[in-house]
Amino acid sequence: MRIDVYVPLVLALLLASVAPAVGRRVSPGLAARVLVTAAALTAAASTWALLLLGATLVDQAPAVIAEAGEEGRILPEPVPETVAVLAVAALAVVGHRVRRVVRAHLATRRVLHRLCEGHPPDSELVVAASPSPQAFAIPGRPGRILVTAAMLGALEPAERRVLLAHERAHLTHRHAVLSTAVALAAAANPLLTPVRDTVAFLLERWADEEAASAVGDRNTTARALARAALVSQRARPGCALHFSEHAVTRRIAALRTAPPPVMRSVGAAVLALGALPALGAADATGDLVHLLAGTLPGW
Repeated sequence: MRIDVYVPLVLALLLASVAPAVGRRVSPGLAARVLVTAAALTAAASTWALLLLGATLVDQAPAVIAEAGEEGRILPEPVPETVAVLAVAALAVVGHRVRRVVRAHLATRRVLHRLCEGHPPDSELVVAASPSPQAFAIPGRPGRILVTAAMLGALEPAERRVLLAHERAHLTHRHAVLSTAVALAAAANPLLTPVRDTVAFLLERWADEEAASAVGDRNTTARALARAALVSQRARPGCALHFSEHAVTRRIAALRTAPPPVMRSVGAAVLALGALPALGAADATGDLVHLLAGTLPGW
């Protein structure tokens, strides 16, 4: 257990380091799915590893120490007590971070759904009379596309089709689920923050590619993206539709080239990387159970 329990924490760093390269070289859809899956597995394994480290404090319980002394047994110390205490503190931080993400997610959903109130329940498109140029995909049953009148007015007809196809792709492929999953993974393990940021970019790239395929014109898609970013930047300096100027520039540049290849071998390697922390955590669990079996009565 001395080594295995730390494996999920170390491999989280490796996953975070390879995520940007995977995002650049693999098709956005495949890259996003495998990175989210790997991040979820890694976050679950690292959280479990913290639980295992905290569980080693069991042999410090007064009743356990007293009984061991009466029987003349020496209690094992799988990890230093300081490490176990730090693990318990880290678990408290993890719980707080995850709670914040869940609350923010639910609050955003409530706000967006309120904006759709009063519109026919079967209407996919909701146009809000707002001077702020924005567009959102609102998941649900049914999913809806919320676009402000200012955004529609800033785009040409072909560019509006791109915008709607982009937001429809978010709904069709359940990007909100992927986004929430990777956000929770990063909250549970802050080392996965680069993975979360990469996935956020990939989900937009994925929707860009779907929109380009739907309208049959990558140049029109790039132009619509550029115009939407420009009008958003003018309306709210320093904030362009949740994306930095650099990210928008990268998305436009990607649309000016051929779509990235679907490299399933790379996807399989990333999934394997996500499975390794789970294997390490499982091995550490077996070691701890074996130790506790010799420490606690009745095991």
